[in-house]
Amino acid sequence: MKKLHQPINLKPKTLTIIGGVILLIIILLGGTIVLQNLPTTKTISTADEKNVYVEFLSEIYDKIQTNYWEIISDEDLFKLYKAGVEKLEKTPEVTIANDQTGMRSMVSKIIDDLDTIEAKKEFTVNLATIVLYNLQPLGRSGLYNIKKETELWNNVKNIDPETDLYDEIGVDKEANTEQITQAAEKKASELNKVLTDSTKSEEEKQVATGQLAKVERAQETLTQAAARATYNQSGVEATVYGERLTNNILHLKIKKMSPTTLNELNQVATEFDQYDQLDTLILDLRDNIGGSIDLMPYLLGPFIGPGQYAYETYHQGEYEPYKTKIGWLPGLVRYKQVVILQNEIGQSSAEVMAATLKKYNVGILVGTKSRGWGTIEAVFDIDNQIDETETYKMFLVHSVTLRDDNQPIEGRGIDPLVNINDTDWIKQLSSYINNQTLVNEVKKLINN
Repeated sequence: MKKLHQPINLKPKTLTIIGGVILLIIILLGGTIVLQNLPTTKTISTADEKNVYVEFLSEIYDKIQTNYWEIISDEDLFKLYKAGVEKLEKTPEVTIANDQTGMRSMVSKIIDDLDTIEAKKEFTVNLATIVLYNLQPLGRSGLYNIKKETELWNNVKNIDPETDLYDEIGVDKEANTEQITQAAEKKASELNKVLTDSTKSEEEKQVATGQLAKVERAQETLTQAAARATYNQSGVEATVYGERLTNNILHLKIKKMSPTTLNELNQVATEFDQYDQLDTLILDLRDNIGGSIDLMPYLLGPFIGPGQYAYETYHQGEYEPYKTKIGWLPGLVRYKQVVILQNEIGQSSAEVMAATLKKYNVGILVGTKSRGWGTIEAVFDIDNQIDETETYKMFLVHSVTLRDDNQPIEGRGIDPLVNINDTDWIKQLSSYINNQTLVNEVKKLINN
């Protein structure tokens, strides 16, 4: 590891406090997370200090200082707690030290003055939520209960327990691929009519848009044999989808970085091995909201080879480089010309992938600047629980990912080589690739 000579600053240290609520749970619909909980230090307290609510808040204080991506001083962290107390309309007592000891003294006096156990719990949960929310970048860290943690992992695994893809297009589980395709196209046509109907309200159109997205998910998952089998067994939806645009051009879309993505990539690439003329690839990362960073050393290997520096992360003054764990994927070696698509929705692990493929000149990166969501979050257990009926965990920004210029992806994003916001972007693309058919297919995908 190499030391960072100058600290990375994502944005000024402005303090913003959220409104008072009983419990604010930050659910990231996308982002880069660590699949396994990281080891943490445990708060040690003396017997006379023992107060479960104070210990809960103190343990969070400790684990923020140990595991937060940036070194945070006692004074700055104390200020977050103090501001949170004021936001909760409590008057903090004057303390002799702006540090953890001062924080414990401040919250202990407030908690002792609260009349009921429920009031003590509510204050403790609210204060922890406010403190975590206000760590930079704002809103990325939070307090989770078991229900919200389950939702998080389902999201990472690409499981939607509230949706049945067969029901969304009106077919049973015994339907064949042709029946599924026809049903999906019919449903999509009906929904598109709603979207273009001037008599429909905005609310009706929003509902139709949501349903249309589910129809697309159903078609992409249920028309691929391997993906359908996985869905039937575990409820995991497809994250990789391929379609042949012309005799020699394959459109390969990676929608998310989930535990099944590498296996899906191999299955889909192998499926198209039967088409001997395929030699050109459009790798589509648009709308990809990321997923687990643990997968990237494996997912990047098929594109850049084994043992290559894939990406770097930054945590509390140190860089950590990661190399690819596997090598070339036989089903992808055949593609001699590659265009990579990204947009402003693409974030997190998808940005890491785009940056790495751009660095290694795997293909021409086309689209718009990516979102600039470059944080890695991890879930940490809390030893000092405050409620026998509920278990809380801490969701914390642990590291930030870096671009090839050693700057954080966070707040900056990845710049495409060809930006489609430029009026002459088609001309720019044509200067890189002498293949008008490929340019035309890229243009169609962009316009659609």
